[in-house]
Amino acid sequence: MPSTAVAAPPAASAFMLNSKSGSETKAAADGPSSTHRNGVAAGKSKEDPAQGDAEENDAVASLPPRKRARWEPRRYLEPPTPPPPYNRGVEQEAAFHTAAFEAGLEPRRLRKFSQRRTVDYFGSMALFDAHRITATNPRMTNFLKPSPHYCAELLPPSAYRDPSINITTICAQTAVNKIKCAVNVARWMPDGRRVLTGSSSGEFTLWNGFTFNFETILQAHDSPVRSMQWSHSGVWLISSDQNGQVKYFQQNMNNVQLFEAHRESVRGLSFSPDDGRFCTVSDDQTVKIWVFDQAREERVMTGHGWDVMCCDWHPTKGLIVTGSKDNLVKFWDPRSGSNIGTFHGHKNSVQACKWSPDGNYVATAGRDQMVKVYDLRALSDIYTMKGHRKDVCSVDWHPVQHDLLVSGGFDGSLHFWSTSSSTPETALHTIENAHDSGIWTMSWNPIGHILVTGSADFSTKFWSRARPGGGDGKGHEEREEGGLAMGGIAAPPVTRSGEWGAGVEDFIPGFTSNLPTSNSSYIGGQSDSSTFLPPGLGAGHRQPGPPPSMGGGGGMMMMGHNPPVAASGANRAPPPGQLRRWGGGGGGGGGGRW
Repeated sequence: MPSTAVAAPPAASAFMLNSKSGSETKAAADGPSSTHRNGVAAGKSKEDPAQGDAEENDAVASLPPRKRARWEPRRYLEPPTPPPPYNRGVEQEAAFHTAAFEAGLEPRRLRKFSQRRTVDYFGSMALFDAHRITATNPRMTNFLKPSPHYCAELLPPSAYRDPSINITTICAQTAVNKIKCAVNVARWMPDGRRVLTGSSSGEFTLWNGFTFNFETILQAHDSPVRSMQWSHSGVWLISSDQNGQVKYFQQNMNNVQLFEAHRESVRGLSFSPDDGRFCTVSDDQTVKIWVFDQAREERVMTGHGWDVMCCDWHPTKGLIVTGSKDNLVKFWDPRSGSNIGTFHGHKNSVQACKWSPDGNYVATAGRDQMVKVYDLRALSDIYTMKGHRKDVCSVDWHPVQHDLLVSGGFDGSLHFWSTSSSTPETALHTIENAHDSGIWTMSWNPIGHILVTGSADFSTKFWSRARPGGGDGKGHEEREEGGLAMGGIAAPPVTRSGEWGAGVEDFIPGFTSNLPTSNSSYIGGQSDSSTFLPPGLGAGHRQPGPPPSMGGGGGMMMMGHNPPVAASGANRAPPPGQLRRWGGGGGGGGGGRW
């Protein structure tokens, strides 16, 4: 069928020419009354529209090429632009001013220049989504390659089952307010993009959750801030102070409600699962239930014999746990206001308590240097974690890895615990000098990749997961000799020798070889000249043993690896009293003994 040319409608010519100036496009679309700003008529002729289009095209064609802007199709998803080159002039200038100050040529010292780190989780979330789409078997699990080069493939905490990978051991940033005062409470915003801290000066400070820089500050209370909590919906924030006042805030930090909840300091507060009510505890030895939308006191519960230091509402049930200076941990029914259980496990004041995200366990921290984990189903303590050298001030569960627990001590140390490990009462990892003073508060990012801590040393610190293989990627070959250092846990040193020893590039770091270097197959070892073959196997060409990365629990017969060659080439029986083992390491052609 012959093709026929179809003329474009007259109005389409106005959109065929997309000029950069904007006025040229407007002039082409306005009609006969419009005139090109360069003096070229852009309107169509009243007598003949086709003649007007031809004149317009000729006018545009007569323009210089740099003024001619043609429409070009663009991709919807363009490749990312490369980052700008790093300018080291700032570092050099800072070093120059520092040297001048030390020499007495500058009147004041400039602030130390340091490159700000950024911890962004968007790339890992997209990669994790891609892995879940391509996964064909639910048993397919993600593993971490022990090299800093695979840092870009680090997935979010929900992708790993091993809690040691999600331990935050690297201090990404230390943030300090201009007015130095103790940080009493820190909470992540519901979207996980910012951190809100409350200090002893009554101020709220907002920090960026990616680059950890200061954003804004607000004078929220007239006395030290003692506690704050976001609602489960993420719409409301309630906070309490030293004077016993409770305030309601919106997401934009607009204060909409203020009332006096207790006669003395309000030490803790927590929302109910439906956000309809919240509880408060105070130094006046009482626990109160409040109706949130009416700011009305509903019930007062008494039973503690001293100041009540902490409280937490069960994530899904009507159950409240409190800890006090009377060394007791109590469970309350908010509907009846009755005490339904009391634990006497601690020998000193209970400083903090926290329900696990699944609601099966509650962790308590006390001044007796212990962290206790109680099982709600058994109504008994199942773990007593000892490792702190001084009082334990704060405790928090990982939001994704429900068996991972972190606690902060009065000496500034951080301890990470796992209830699923073989030794749950032994810390997985310890950071001795995380802060210079007591850690009053800590909070996990909702995704679980960053931990924020607040201390009496006036600082707020952000802790992130370690890079695969450890370190920053420089000199990783030497660090990888320590094995798989995931989550900051050191591995035993690797010794390499023999035919696959040092200088060989193609080995997997972190995997040791248990094969004897003499290539002997006897238990106890024999020299190469006295080795023998099993019956049925002839002599073959001598080849080196398997690389260290393929080592198992013992010597193993690998495919393509010939057994050792006897001195005479004949098949002989093994000497008396000695047994041959082949495939004892779980590989090759199967284990056996003859």
